[in-house]
Amino acid sequence: MADAFPSPGDTTVLFAHIAYRMEDRYALRDPRVNYFQTWSPEETLDRIGEADVFVVSGFWDNALLERTSKLKYIQSIGAGYDQFPLDELRSLGIRLTSASGVNQNAVAEHAMSLMLGLNRHIHIGRDFQNDHTWRGMIGDLSKREDELIGKTLVIVGMGTIGSRLARFAKAFDMRVLATKRNPLTAVGPADKVVTPDRLDELVPQADFLALTCPLTPETTNIIDAGVLKSMKPTAYLINVARGKCVDEPELVKALESGEIAGAGIDHFWEDPLGAESPFWGMKNVIITPHTGGETRHYEERVIDILDDNLGRLWKGEPELRNQVV
Repeated sequence: MADAFPSPGDTTVLFAHIAYRMEDRYALRDPRVNYFQTWSPEETLDRIGEADVFVVSGFWDNALLERTSKLKYIQSIGAGYDQFPLDELRSLGIRLTSASGVNQNAVAEHAMSLMLGLNRHIHIGRDFQNDHTWRGMIGDLSKREDELIGKTLVIVGMGTIGSRLARFAKAFDMRVLATKRNPLTAVGPADKVVTPDRLDELVPQADFLALTCPLTPETTNIIDAGVLKSMKPTAYLINVARGKCVDEPELVKALESGEIAGAGIDHFWEDPLGAESPFWGMKNVIITPHTGGETRHYEERVIDILDDNLGRLWKGEPELRNQVV
C-alpha cells in the first residue's frame, strides 16, 4: 500500500452509516474531495475499494480490508474503536482516528435528563398518560417526586463527558464526587475526585451513580453485586457508558428486589435489547436505545474532525486529532 496520501482532488471519501446523513451534511461544506455514502453493509463491502478515506462505525467488518488496496485513513463515526483490528491497520499503514469528544455535551445532557426523569417520575407520568389515568395527590413522602438540590452524584469516569455532567449537576446545586485515573487532571467542578480503586468509598454516598467511563478491561463489570449492595435503596444507577460496564444479571436482581430505586440505561450487553429482556417490563427503569449522543449536531461534529485531519494529512503532518493508529 503506497505511503503517499492523495491530493484533495484525488481523494475519495466513503461515508458508511445506516441513518446518519453524513454525505448530505458534507455537501454543504463544498468539499474539495470526491465523496459518497453507502447505507448497508453489503453496499459498503461492494464499494470500499473506491475509498481513500473511510468514515464508519457500525458497518465495520474486518473483511473490508480484503476488498481495498488504496485505503489510507479511517475516521470512526463513534468515540469507541474496539471494533477495529488495530495491529492489522498498523501493518497496512492505515491511520485511524476516533470521534472522541463529539458527543460530550449530548451524552452529559442525556445523563442529566435520565436523572431528572427518574427523580421527577416522568416515566411514571407517561405510563399514567398512556392509561388515561389522572394520578391523585400522594401522602406517602417516600413515593413522591423529589428534587435534585442537595443530592449527591457520583460520576465514574471524569473525562470530557463526566466533566460536562459535573457542570450540569452543580447548576442544580448537587454535590459531585467522581473517579478518574489521574485526579490531578480532572477539569470538572467536582467536590472530590479520587482514583477508581477508591470507588467503594463514594458509592454509599450516592443518590445517583452515573457511568461516563469508556469500556476497558478495568471498567468491565465495574458495577457488580458488591457495588449494587453498597448503594442506598433510594439511589439510582445511570448508565450512558457501555452496557458491559454493568453486571446485568446482578442489576436485574437489584432492581427487582428494591435493592436500588431504579436505573436509567442507554446501553446494554445486547444492542439492540432483546425482546425477552426483563428490563422492558420494569417500572423503575427508563430505557433509551443507545441514543445518548445522537443529536442534530452529531454529523457536523464528526465532519469537523474529518476536515481537520484531512488538512493535516494533505500537509504531511504526523499527528492527527483523536489519533488511535
